[in-house]
Amino acid sequence: MLTLEGAQAGLSWTTILNKRENYRRAFDGFDFEKIARYGEDEIARLLGDAGIVRNRAKIEATIGNARAVPAVRDEFGSFDDYIWRFVGGAAKRNAFRELRDLPASTAESDAMSKDLKKRGFRFVGSTICYAFMQAVGMVNDHEVACFRYREV
Repeated sequence: MLTLEGAQAGLSWTTILNKRENYRRAFDGFDFEKIARYGEDEIARLLGDAGIVRNRAKIEATIGNARAVPAVRDEFGSFDDYIWRFVGGAAKRNAFRELRDLPASTAESDAMSKDLKKRGFRFVGSTICYAFMQAVGMVNDHEVACFRYREV
């Protein structure tokens, strides 16, 4: 999800959703251990793949981020354990009444972004981190009137 959120930067989320399966195929099922071994041949292959966003910086960030995961895993036990600490280990349930009330970033996403960058991750600005947090269920930003609000 972090790869997809980074790929979305500057583009519509619909564009990335429509390419999600292409990303899964192109990046070996998002297996970070495989991606971490990518070199120039794989970068060239990805730059030629019309099924994904062919942006060298975003592709190289995905590879670099995959290479940064093992250190996080070694320190925290898993990337999951690491990432959930930014919301205290449990989903944060917001109570927004209107879509316009939703923030683009929060103190938690600011902290996540800063820490990921310190660990060598790229394309992990605070807005990207907040979108990631929403996408993986770390925060519930459904409007309170939305039928999904209570379900989530």
